[in-house]
Amino acid sequence: MSHDTQNTVSTGSLPGPDVVEAVLDEAYERFRDLDEGTVIEGVPALADAEPDLFGVALMDSDGAEHIRGDARHQFSIQSISKAFAYALVCQEIGHDAVLERVGVDNTGVPFDSVLAIEHNEGHPMNPMVNAGAIAATGLAPGDSSAERWDFLLHGLSRFAGRELEIDEAVYRSESRSNQRNQGLALLLEGHGRLSGDALGVVDVYTKQCSLLVDARDLAVMGATLASGGVNPRTGEQVVDASIARDTVSVLASTGMYERSGEWLFEVGAPAKSGISGGIVMVSPGKGAVGAFSPRLDDAGNSVRGRKVSAHLSRALGLDVFASRPPSDLPSEGPRVRRR
Repeated sequence: MSHDTQNTVSTGSLPGPDVVEAVLDEAYERFRDLDEGTVIEGVPALADAEPDLFGVALMDSDGAEHIRGDARHQFSIQSISKAFAYALVCQEIGHDAVLERVGVDNTGVPFDSVLAIEHNEGHPMNPMVNAGAIAATGLAPGDSSAERWDFLLHGLSRFAGRELEIDEAVYRSESRSNQRNQGLALLLEGHGRLSGDALGVVDVYTKQCSLLVDARDLAVMGATLASGGVNPRTGEQVVDASIARDTVSVLASTGMYERSGEWLFEVGAPAKSGISGGIVMVSPGKGAVGAFSPRLDDAGNSVRGRKVSAHLSRALGLDVFASRPPSDLPSEGPRVRRR
């Protein structure tokens, strides 16, 4: 008997809005004064961030939003952009074409490492580390850097449901200090794994990471992936449901860098972080959380963002691995004998 998996999707829903509001209040108050972690120092324009900023937003798949704290404070999206750029190029050129250029396995090494490239004959391991993200950005359609950038800017804005803009100070700061990314791009180019001019692709990638968002934007973008590619605020089908599924699966395995396994074990929902302090967490079929706080742990993940995401995952049933036994056994039919 054939089985159509196209309509097999995650089930369940969030608790009622009153419960969501109460849980969000509890989570925000619990972690708002946490002072663990440090602000990133490697990028001068990010090093000046106010360490006590903290915002959290939750967007459900029906478009209802819940926000707390500094959820409308803007910051540069940084590595979180990788997930959505990946989705856009997969939508444009197809799952298999992107997979041929960019893998989906965790590297187990830091996000800007060259080791994974050399150990895999020039093939980037996944699109959430810098080498793979640069390769994915190079796959954006266009005959020039300007055309590639226009494609990505328009697509990321559709995910957010509003026109995004570059933080020029961050773009200039990162452009002056992105020699390592340029080296990664040249290495990929030398292995025949990069489409387009290496330095031009890095410039587009730097712009992509410099886009201004807030925690609410991240929640909307994540909820678009959680809702089969449909933006719950605008109703637009940004990417196909299959592409949204591919993107969320990559986030599950690689979105939190070398801490991805630990994140899934402790939190249980696919997520992506950025060094400016943002985190987006996706629960397919239910919605997404966007969090922002600049204090980072030693893996580059927001400490408050990590804590609040874990709390919301447990309290609101966002964990994609969690289940519970049925409350009542059937009156007829076989019973399961427990040992």
